[in-house]
Amino acid sequence: MAARRALHFVFKVGDRARTARFYRELLGMRVLRHEEFEEGCKATCNGPYDGKWSKTMVGFGPEDNHFVAELTYNYGIGEYRLGNDFLGITLVSSQAVSNAKKMGWPLKEVTSGVFETEAPGGYKFYLEDKEQLKQDPVWKVTLGVSDLQKSVSYWSGLLGMKIYEKDEEKQRALLGYADNQCKLELKAVGGAVDHGTAFGRIAFSCAREELPNIEALMKKENQKILTPLVSLDTPGKATVQVVILADPDGHEICFVGDEAFRELSKVDPNGDKLLDDAMAADNSDKWFAEHNMKKVSA
Repeated sequence: MAARRALHFVFKVGDRARTARFYRELLGMRVLRHEEFEEGCKATCNGPYDGKWSKTMVGFGPEDNHFVAELTYNYGIGEYRLGNDFLGITLVSSQAVSNAKKMGWPLKEVTSGVFETEAPGGYKFYLEDKEQLKQDPVWKVTLGVSDLQKSVSYWSGLLGMKIYEKDEEKQRALLGYADNQCKLELKAVGGAVDHGTAFGRIAFSCAREELPNIEALMKKENQKILTPLVSLDTPGKATVQVVILADPDGHEICFVGDEAFRELSKVDPNGDKLLDDAMAADNSDKWFAEHNMKKVSA
């Protein structure tokens, strides 16, 4: 198996301005690229919505060697219902802890030196109050599962992840594709996994020629394929091929061809301006307020 990379986690956001402030000013991430779309994504990147939407990639550095966040904003949708599927992202940054305190952003120390906070929409982040030593501060993404062994068998046995830790007593496991990459933590939730309407997606890259093999393996093992191998176009940028899977609990998993994705994901120096301009031009909040209406809750 050629090298695979952990790329990003997709969040649906209802308040784009407050969300941008959280990622930029509190976490200290930067906008890597911003794109606007007039209609829904063929691979449902923005969820099951057909209208206008935007995608903003934010991270501590280029997607080539950092795990980043993909913020999808559907115009006209103000909030999404959380489930127990996404349990948090953990990152190591004393600067983020300091920023949160200066901003008056709610923080709760859950264990010694580890602070829990929430991005707009209720998404949990765990900030370790340590000086950043590694290249990428993002350490792990934690997802809830109903059956730990079944999930570990899927992610390790079928998707080829290495098991770094497994704790039967605490019902958790830590997996990943490489020592220097963001890890995936699976944690049992003691029942069924509820994805709400805020459900996200985790993305990985692999060699393009592996994509048909991944799809064939899932068919052979009677596993769920949400989107069979498809090409996705971004105007003026590289066309990428993806296949979208679902694990035993319905967590969405995107595999994308690495070569084209590296081209697509090059940092756009105008990313911040494109996002700021889009937010300035977005009069949807004002329109809804003037008509005594609220945005739709998904």
